[in-house]
Amino acid sequence: MAKKDPTDLTVEERLSTLYQLQTVLSSIDEKKALRGELPYEVQEMEDEIEGLSLRIQKIQDEIDSFNKAISDNKAKIAQAQASVARYKEQLNDVRNNREYDTLSKEVEFQELEIELCNKKIREGLIHVEERTHDLENNTELVEERRKDLEVKKSELDEIMQETREEEEKLRDKAHDLKVKIEPRLLTSFERIRKNARNGLGIVYVQRDACGGCFNKIPPQRQLDIKMHKKIIVCEYCGRILIDPELAGVKTVEVEEKPKRRRTTRRTVKAETNETAEPTQE
Repeated sequence: MAKKDPTDLTVEERLSTLYQLQTVLSSIDEKKALRGELPYEVQEMEDEIEGLSLRIQKIQDEIDSFNKAISDNKAKIAQAQASVARYKEQLNDVRNNREYDTLSKEVEFQELEIELCNKKIREGLIHVEERTHDLENNTELVEERRKDLEVKKSELDEIMQETREEEEKLRDKAHDLKVKIEPRLLTSFERIRKNARNGLGIVYVQRDACGGCFNKIPPQRQLDIKMHKKIIVCEYCGRILIDPELAGVKTVEVEEKPKRRRTTRRTVKAETNETAEPTQE
């Protein structure tokens, strides 16, 4: 049997199929709600771990940079010490004061260079110690977060395992229903669902009011909804409205209690002394 084209469906069939889809999607939403905030917590923890890992890498790069600077300064010290030894040896063979002054200044300069390099090494070692301490703290923090993440993931996997099979069936059913709905109507429905706080894109009339926002619906509009001649949306919240009977919902008519008539109490005025008979003493 050939499948019926979605555009050939009557309004009644479209509304019925759309409400069935809403029911299935609401069931999927309930399954997601069982997971609570766990997926978001897992995502946040993964992002935090990623941020900490980048911070650790940055600290490690800084430590490597300081260590390289220390090594370079040590090499400069060794070179300066060799120059000092060579210049001091040359001082023994000077022939005039000019050569002596020049070599003395070179020795003094190299000794100042050695002092400066030693100062940079000390500063570098302090920075390395500080950054190493930061590295250890962040590494411990990452390990703690990873353990917490494993626990959260375990909880999430356990919940998802319980609902996965049923949720997949619901998704398949939702897909089959979507195929039957006209694309333009489906797009409108999904947009309404996305903007609705409770995820309801189509609702039935409850006690003369919209089942989504609970605003009153005029009698004529209710009649139009029951006629199933066109798609009608709530003028307040924009949700698609459907007749309860078409949605397969049994509604119980609430009998209005008869209004109590207000009775006015008549107060009997006492006859005045003028009209009353005089009493004899």
